[in-house]
Amino acid sequence: MNTKKTKYIHEGPYVAAVEVDSIITGDGWSPALSLQDAYRLDEVREALRDGNWMIAPKNAQLFIMQPITGGQNPMGRNPTAAFAS
Repeated sequence: MNTKKTKYIHEGPYVAAVEVDSIITGDGWSPALSLQDAYRLDEVREALRDGNWMIAPKNAQLFIMQPITGGQNPMGRNPTAAFAS
């Protein structure tokens, strides 16, 4: 039996969401990925590391992570101000 799962790959400030088939069998190796899905995850991870924005979006949805508390905010404003009463 196969079910769709989302695998998340985190490289630096980037995150990629990749849809894969989770293969469920009756043996001890379950759940597993197909070889094709494993290669696709590796390709997306390598593209994120290299900053290759032409390859990564073909196989994944891309995100940029930003801190919302502590440290420097790259947006130059206080993101928690919206939550203040």
